[in-house]
This record gives sequence, C-alpha cells and structure tokens, in this order.
Amino acid sequence: MSTLDLYTTAPEAPLWQVPATGAARFSWDYDDGRERLLALYQKGKDKQWDGNKRIDWSLEVDPFDPLGAPDDALTLYGTPHWAKMTDKDRGELRKHYASWQFSQFLHGEQGAMVCAARIVESVPDLDAKFYSATQAMDEARHAEIYGRFLHEKIGMLYPVNDNLQALLGDTLRDSRWDMPYLGMQVLIEGLALAAFGMIRDTTDKPLPKQILAYVMQDEARHVAFGRMALRDYYKQLSDAERREREEFVIEGCYLMRDRLRGVEVLENFGMGKEEAYELSERSPFLQLFRRLLFSRIVPCVKDIGLWGERLQQAYVDMGVLELGDTNLDLLMTQDEELAERLDRERFAAEESARVAEVEEAVAHGASSTPAE
Repeated sequence: MSTLDLYTTAPEAPLWQVPATGAARFSWDYDDGRERLLALYQKGKDKQWDGNKRIDWSLEVDPFDPLGAPDDALTLYGTPHWAKMTDKDRGELRKHYASWQFSQFLHGEQGAMVCAARIVESVPDLDAKFYSATQAMDEARHAEIYGRFLHEKIGMLYPVNDNLQALLGDTLRDSRWDMPYLGMQVLIEGLALAAFGMIRDTTDKPLPKQILAYVMQDEARHVAFGRMALRDYYKQLSDAERREREEFVIEGCYLMRDRLRGVEVLENFGMGKEEAYELSERSPFLQLFRRLLFSRIVPCVKDIGLWGERLQQAYVDMGVLELGDTNLDLLMTQDEELAERLDRERFAAEESARVAEVEEAVAHGASSTPAE
C-alpha cells in the first residue's frame, strides 16, 4: 500500500520543493581541525547503528493504544465530547494522536536530514562538514524508523503540520550558512528532543520506548554539535547580526509552540478549527506539555550567546525564561545512559535465553542417550 493511501488527508502534492539559496563552500585546509568537534565526529562514527537489528520489531503494538497514554493526556478528556464517546471512539482517538505525533516526528527527521546535508554543503569548516555527514546518516535512519513504525504498527499518517513546514522553509531558504544550524539543531531538534523524552519517560509500551531512547541518543550529539559550532561563530558577530538571529529564534519558538496543539486530530473528529483550538488551549496536559517542550531550547539558546532583552521578554511571555538555567549537559548524558541501559537489559535477556536453550538441548540429549 502506498504511503499516500495512509494519510488522513492527502498532501497537496507528493513533493515539496524549497528553492536553494546560498553558496556551496569547499575548504582546502585539511589540517586536523577543532579537537572537540573531531571528537564528536569520532563518536558519531562509533555510534552508528542499524534500525533493523537494534530495535525489536517483533514487539506487538495495539494501534488503538500505541503509547499507553493516560486519559488526561487526551485533549477531549473531561469535556462533553469525551462523555459521549464509546470505548471504540476513544481507541480511535488514541490512534489518531499517536499517528499525528509520530508523523510530525517523521517529517521533522526528513527535514533534519535535508538540513544536515545543507550544512555539509554550506559550512566553511571541514571538521563541521565531517560531523554533519554523520548526522545526515543518523537522520535518514530516524526517518526510516519512524516511517516503519507508522506503516507497520499504526497504519495511519498525518501530513506535515503547517507551522513545522513554515519553520523548515524559513530555515532552508536563508542563504546564511549558520541558519540551518540555528533552525534545525537548536529549535527543531531541541523541541523534538523534549517531545521524544516526555513520551519515552511516560509510555509503558516497549517498542516506542526503544525507538525514542535510541533516536535520542543520536540527537544528544546533534544538539552538542550545534552548540559548539554556533557558540564559536556567534562570538564574532556584531550586535545587529545577533539581533537578526534572535528575531529568527523568537519567531521560530512561537511557530513551534503553536505547532503542538493537535488541532488536526480534533478536526478529524468533527470539530471546527476554532473549537479545536480553544479545547487545546484549555487542556491542562497540553499547557504543561508545551511549556516543558522548551526545556531543551531555552538553555541552548542562552548557551550559544543569543540572550538579548527582546528574546528574554519573549520567553517571559511564554512562561519559560527560567528554563535557561537547565543543565543541558546533564540531560544529554541521561539520554545516552538510558539508551545504553536498554541495550544492556536486552543483551542480558538474549544471553539468558541462549543459555536456557543450550541447557535444554543438553538435558534433552542426556535423557535420550541409551544406558550402557
């Protein structure tokens, strides 16, 4: 079955074309480069993995409860609409929300792959080109994995959200080489990491937990890469140039905040856009969710040196300014450790199964040996 047959609403066109701007830059300086960035490049090479082998795709998923989401995580919970719904309707709602969330993850990962390729093309430093090449492979793997989960386990996709598409377009159309870093590595990746983490830490379903943990292990490196490159570069900018980047961040953060309403889901359940918007605004869970989604972006923006008064005021208006003091390095370390723990647990279980199989074979052989 074609992917286009699985969309709740068919995309306007099967291809979206963004005109390319800016220069392709070659560096003839093949010196070693920055030690920190080369160490990250080495880590990117060492940590490559195969989604077909590392993830246990034999795990079953109930498409009507893919994530084990509690009722109060659903926007309609506690409303008259919820009271009228049957158990079957509520299962359909869970399916649609999971499909919507993972579809946006999928579209974002394809955008990240394209942005990583753009960075390889446009960034002037060879060490940054090296690392970006490993990231392009990471993002391809993530898109492959999310696509497979949606096709095989849920059987439904949602089109790219308008606000996500707008931010991707703004990021890719800008001719300045640092903008794919800022739009993708800091804003889209930072928000995605927070969303992945919230689902990873609340789902009781093993397959999505595996997928999110392993993807987040890669994403921790990507955000670190963006921080390193932009922190060095933004120190050299004039005040006017920094303000331009801050304006881009402000607009992008509002777009990202407005992206995370799931209005499209409610529209598919018969609600008008205005009512769907109001319901999402009143949802206590979504209010908390949207706030926590900036836990990765705000400290990163502050760390790279974009912290002017207008940007800080925007974060005050969003109620997220204090997140600037979040320990980003600790969060990234925890992301990596959780993925490694899942690996250890899985390998231990596989080893125990192999030992039990051998012991059973030995016992069977001993019992079937004729006595002398």
